Amino acid sequence: MSVRDDDEIEDSSAPLIEHLAELRTRLIHAVVAFIIGMVICFTVATPIFNFLTDPLCQVLADRGQDCDLIFISPQEGFFVAVKVSLLGGFMLAFPYIANQLWRFVAPGLYKSEKGAFLPFLVASPFMFILGAAFAFYVVTPLAYDFFLGFQQFGSSGEAVVGDGVRQGLSVVFQGSAQEYLNLTIKFIVAFGLCFQLPVLLTLMGKAGIVSAKGLGDVRKYAVVGILVLAALVTPPDVITQMILFVVVYGLYEISIFLVARVERKRIEELKAQGVWFEDDDENGTS
Repeated sequence: MSVRDDDEIEDSSAPLIEHLAELRTRLIHAVVAFIIGMVICFTVATPIFNFLTDPLCQVLADRGQDCDLIFISPQEGFFVAVKVSLLGGFMLAFPYIANQLWRFVAPGLYKSEKGAFLPFLVASPFMFILGAAFAFYVVTPLAYDFFLGFQQFGSSGEAVVGDGVRQGLSVVFQGSAQEYLNLTIKFIVAFGLCFQLPVLLTLMGKAGIVSAKGLGDVRKYAVVGILVLAALVTPPDVITQMILFVVVYGLYEISIFLVARVERKRIEELKAQGVWFEDDDENGTS
């Protein structure tokens, strides 16, 4: 191996080491921001948890019941506060984390690529928040109303035994705070991720991985997949499942429209550059 080859190897390894060092710095900043957000949310964990219990309390109030959750183990209260802090800390620190991600990726992108990628970076948290809000204000109350419908009150199970009257069995809700929080977070995260569908598919369309025609051709398979998804992330309640199906399928159709728009814009740019031919219209975008 020549001295020149050795120099080329050393020169090529230097940028890699610099990128790894920068990545480590960005990750440290992101983790520190997450920890700070988590500590802040831990100090106000009780008000946050009270806010998260509002859908349940509304359903119980409509049924004339008190909104009381219990701890079934001594450490449950602490773990509830930690989980609330994890969720709140991530949401609080996400803008800074996204900024660190952008600052790491942006130097390696062309100006046109920056302009194409930045809108998706902005749209992603917005769509997640929109999905989380939909889950919290629409889906969660419906789910808990369905679950609490299986309560059994003694007066409705009254039975006559001989000359006396035996009160029927009462099976009423006394929920675990941790179990309630786990289910609520599951709804919020699941719907937040589902609402990323237009962002993901449009970004893939921008990269040329998927096409509007291809998405349209697999529409029937998408319907089956969405139905399975609705069955997995929602309670066994037909109304809730149909709401999720309609919403996610609507997002899928919106994604097809957005991908088609991206393709039309790409064709216009290629035609302006003189590298697009009419024969390409029949075969799709190049």
